[in-house]
Amino acid sequence: MALFEINNLTKRFGGLIAVDNLSFSIKKGEIFSIIGPNGAGKSTVFNCINGLYKPEEGSIQFKGENLIGQRPDQVAKMGIARTFQNLELFAHMTTIDNLLLGRHLHMKANLGQILGLNFRRSKAAKEEITHRRKVEEIIDFLELESARDQYVSNLPYGKQKLVELGRALALEPELILLDEPAAGLNQEEREEMVFWIQDIRDQLGVTVLLIEHNMQLVKGISDRILAISFGKKLTEGTPAEVLNHEEVIKAYLGEVV
Repeated sequence: MALFEINNLTKRFGGLIAVDNLSFSIKKGEIFSIIGPNGAGKSTVFNCINGLYKPEEGSIQFKGENLIGQRPDQVAKMGIARTFQNLELFAHMTTIDNLLLGRHLHMKANLGQILGLNFRRSKAAKEEITHRRKVEEIIDFLELESARDQYVSNLPYGKQKLVELGRALALEPELILLDEPAAGLNQEEREEMVFWIQDIRDQLGVTVLLIEHNMQLVKGISDRILAISFGKKLTEGTPAEVLNHEEVIKAYLGEVV
């Protein structure tokens, strides 16, 4: 059974059909990419998955459970994390504090417990140690030690992208949605991002669904690719099959990759 499955998904904005009867599925452990020109509906698909948009038709299932109608926090609790095209970080907080924010859905202690009786303070303190230990593991995994206590605003853009990736991993997801993870990165940083994404799958066991415009990255990292245009599926298959498909070349690439 597929880990994640979309069937006949349709999302409209007034008279515009942003996603048009789209279907695909992802197996556990895959790196699955969605490609398409600007305005093809890729980010709309992500927004439907994590509960920002409610589609008019179709189903979205994760581990057999329907996601439609779930709030973003409920989707996250089910084990789906996401990064965004535009960085959604707290620039005037440190790297470690940004990563700790990614643990909030796992936190049981509230302000009353922290400020209450000694026993409750002790319980909250033990929980904080657990969360900090997990965050330190992510810092080590992404080699962010030098950025650990720096304000995010002082970090170069490539490091900021890793902090956002780390914050998503702090949720301990089973499926991670990466929205243009290589956007704005130089060649060296893009190559490093490839390794991080592969390690996320291979070492952490997280299934990856990504949107990306850099075709060399997509070609080198993907198990399967879905190409869409105007919200409709053009084709789906291996990188070689999709990137050399006549309709994909016509709609998006302009040349054989």
